[in-house]
Amino acid sequence: MTIQPGDRFPAVKIMQATAEGPREVDTGTLFASGTSVLFGVPGAFTPTCSARHLPGYVEKAAELRAKGVDRVACVAVNDAFVMAAWGKDQGITDQVAMLADGSGALTKALGLELDLTARGLGVRSQRFAMVIKDGVVARIAVEAPGAFEVSGVDAVLASL
Repeated sequence: MTIQPGDRFPAVKIMQATAEGPREVDTGTLFASGTSVLFGVPGAFTPTCSARHLPGYVEKAAELRAKGVDRVACVAVNDAFVMAAWGKDQGITDQVAMLADGSGALTKALGLELDLTARGLGVRSQRFAMVIKDGVVARIAVEAPGAFEVSGVDAVLASL
């Protein structure tokens, strides 16, 4: 079952790409207080993710913060080294936390798996965006397969 507004965000251990290297984070702690925007992508370096999804959040991170967002994070079913390389490629400094859900544990806990095995990509995350307030999901938007309409930064800004 897909996570819904009003649900507590699950506590799962994943990795975060940082300038100092990968570090383990507990999502229950990371999203426990304040307002967070978490968006998920099927994969680092993929066309829509690299050309539109991630860049929008990087470009408008200050607008999100002006609307009360304390942290912005991107998650993908990739390892922390790939997420770090993708962040570097995209020129990210501290605008967006790059979260690595290498085994898909968080994606499964959210109920947002996308089986792309037939396309050689394995099990990935659906494209989504959510607003988390003090550890509780306030809003979630999940894209239809192949779409990019409801999870971009402009849709999130409009909902805040």
